[in-house]
Amino acid sequence: MIRSARVLPALLLAATAAVPLIVAPALAAPETEQAMSGDVVAEKYAALLERDYVYPETGKRYAAALRDGIKAGRYRLLTGEALGAAIDADVRAVAEDGHLRLRVPETAPAAPGAAAPAPRPKKPPVEQAGWIAPGIAFVRFNIFPDDPAVTAEAAKFMTDHAGAKAIIFDIRTHNGGGLDQMDAIFPWLFAQPTRLVTMATRASVDAEGGSPIDGVASLRTVKGDPAMVTREHWATPNGDKRLQAAKVYVLTSGASASAAEHFALAMKHTHRGVLIGAPTAGANHFGRGDELGGGYAAFIPVGRTYDPDTGKDWEGAGVQPDIAVAPADALVRALTDLGIAPAEAKALSDTRMPAWPMERRKPRGAKP
Repeated sequence: MIRSARVLPALLLAATAAVPLIVAPALAAPETEQAMSGDVVAEKYAALLERDYVYPETGKRYAAALRDGIKAGRYRLLTGEALGAAIDADVRAVAEDGHLRLRVPETAPAAPGAAAPAPRPKKPPVEQAGWIAPGIAFVRFNIFPDDPAVTAEAAKFMTDHAGAKAIIFDIRTHNGGGLDQMDAIFPWLFAQPTRLVTMATRASVDAEGGSPIDGVASLRTVKGDPAMVTREHWATPNGDKRLQAAKVYVLTSGASASAAEHFALAMKHTHRGVLIGAPTAGANHFGRGDELGGGYAAFIPVGRTYDPDTGKDWEGAGVQPDIAVAPADALVRALTDLGIAPAEAKALSDTRMPAWPMERRKPRGAKP
């Protein structure tokens, strides 16, 4: 988002979760909700990937694979989940991308013989914010949404716990979003202006006004690859020094995706926080959603976020923890590191164990 609304990325359409990082509003007007042939859906998806995908050559390969599928008749008679599985499989065969996934109509019939999926419970953006022990603040973020109320909640958490000696950010069940809540948190944690990460958007997308991160106050445009528009994400201190020396722990898992990984890399690259848990999901690319018509939609990655020192992003590999432990044990490890006795740390962790999965979801149609 970054212009938050625009960045809710990839999160909602991410293959790793039900939500996106930085998602821009769809540029194409949706067609009427009517039955569409699988070939039409596949061709529209192919055209968008060819035009806008972050890596032009890969975008062309994706488009070629889908057009081969059209010629072979693989999609013509398919709808709903069956169509989504066929298209996703052909795209993944070209190159994996943690955000690429065709969204199918909610009312589309399930594949023959398949039971209708049960509705998923909705995760609250913020959970269990408060003091977990004397001087130790704890908060779980499940998503960074385009929602001013959640941004205000994040800002209030920081204000209310400005006297903490340590803060534990639990992102083990965080599936993505944008930058707004991060930009409410980071100004408390740094003593001087600090470059966090770098974000590069395909220049052709930026030129047409389609960048999901254009106009965000915490981003600074810098020179870089001429094929990309490069912006750096910065933290600017807010003038309150109380948390600048506080210890910061970030709990991670394989379900920590997209914007959660942006947050984790920012803490790791700046050495401001200690990451405890498992490698994150590996869903790096930010982008925007596009309607394909008939209730179908696609998330098109148009940029990437990376470590400004190494140039490396986390696509596929995830952000690696500083202390590798099973995600379920991450909070215990953080608390014992802060001097809490092991038995008490375990009891406190048990009361704050996430109710949501801490493993990366398999892409639609993936083999067990």
